[in-house]
Amino acid sequence: MASPSSMAARHPFASLRKPFETASGRRGTLYSLPALARKYPGIRRLPVSLRIVLEAVLRHCDGRKVTPAHVEQLARWQPQAERKDEIPFVVSRVVLQDFTGVPLLADLAAMRSAATRLGCDPRKIEPLVPVDLVVDHSIMVDHYGSKKALDLNMKLEFQRNRERYEFMKWGMQAFDTFGVVPPGFGIVHQVNLEYLARGVHCGKDGVYYPDTLVGTDSHTTMINGIGVVGWGVGGIEAEAAMLGQPVYFLTPDVVGFELTGQLREGVTATDLVLTVTELLRQHKVVGKFVEFFGAGTRSLSLPDRATIANMAPEYGATMGFFPVDEKTLAYFKGTGRSKSEIEAFEAYFKAQGLFGVPGAGDIDYSQVVCLDLGQVTPSLAGPKRPQDRIELGQVKQQFSALFSKPVAENGFNQPAGRLGRGAHSRCDRIAHARVACIFQVPRQTASAHGIQGVLQHGFCPQGRAQLVHRTAGCGKTRSPARGQHQNDGQRITQEGGP
Repeated sequence: MASPSSMAARHPFASLRKPFETASGRRGTLYSLPALARKYPGIRRLPVSLRIVLEAVLRHCDGRKVTPAHVEQLARWQPQAERKDEIPFVVSRVVLQDFTGVPLLADLAAMRSAATRLGCDPRKIEPLVPVDLVVDHSIMVDHYGSKKALDLNMKLEFQRNRERYEFMKWGMQAFDTFGVVPPGFGIVHQVNLEYLARGVHCGKDGVYYPDTLVGTDSHTTMINGIGVVGWGVGGIEAEAAMLGQPVYFLTPDVVGFELTGQLREGVTATDLVLTVTELLRQHKVVGKFVEFFGAGTRSLSLPDRATIANMAPEYGATMGFFPVDEKTLAYFKGTGRSKSEIEAFEAYFKAQGLFGVPGAGDIDYSQVVCLDLGQVTPSLAGPKRPQDRIELGQVKQQFSALFSKPVAENGFNQPAGRLGRGAHSRCDRIAHARVACIFQVPRQTASAHGIQGVLQHGFCPQGRAQLVHRTAGCGKTRSPARGQHQNDGQRITQEGGP
């Protein structure tokens, strides 16, 4: 078998493999973008997200699936050029949720079965990149309102789906690169942010490379909040990525989003993301990368960034990317990453010239959109689509106007006389701990307004607690567990987490 050094020697860009060192003196190697920039000076002004993609293209250049022409094509990216070339992007890992992940595991099992029938070693069938399956889409809530609810719901979940979980456990034992996160730990995006993301990886040959991924959920883009390039794909693309094949996508335009100023007191991430989404939908960013920069971007907390990145499908972009900076490192430290991991993360990104949020004029973008954070006002989403925004002072007027408008105009097509007769609420998630806390009003304040507010313990795929409130005068509502109507007042689940 060829040694790593001989394999590196055959690499078309072997001369770009350079050493770097962490703060503790640990050494590693990388495929250097600054060294490549000596041949292609335009790399220094490429968007950060594209440079991370370029590193993957450079590192995986084998002359077959990825060629030197692909490297040159991306290194010479121009902001206003015609987009006709595809990029072969080999990701570092794949994230699956259970609805799409279990069929992909079944495909791997079928491949092993076929290998056995052909007299081949079935262990040769193995994902070539790490794969994590997070169970969060298919669970139900039967018990709530007691401290035992989580335990009872967990037992029911495993009883009902015993065969399914046995199959998943087989997958964990059979494949070295396949892992499963069982139900009850949070939504796939929360687990991805807090636990699965590594910042950088180190290969068997000692080469370090940035964390990149595709996931089988449209909101995989939440990971863009910590500087990870990734987005949602279909099952076929995910399976190809699992087997080490490139994910092909058209060379994108990159929209720079400059944030200035700071959020005012009392303005939440929800208010900000609704404003950002409204603005980006006006600029038609479908199929494009959106990259945030500027002094205002540096002021945002990691949960705020992740909230904006999570909404990329709503504003239509492939990604809503935030570069790595000191706040990213602080988040990694606060979520239990090891010192050595964080040091390698920081040293790698600084060695590649990828660390820090760019300022105005540092990067050449296809288009620049600007927003002063100080102008963001308290808002509500809806009343129908999550990407729509209504300022708090306009809620009554806007809802009243939409109530009788036809559905084609985003209205409810209801007689005006029905307005005010009842109330109805739908189950929604809140992925931001600070935003969720706003809904936990004191019991005395709630009672004074006819609301009974209590924190209920249940089994929620989006977290370990449910905030349930009952509003006087309400008849039936939709249960978030099964979609059934109950004559028990309104139930609204709110998610805790970053």
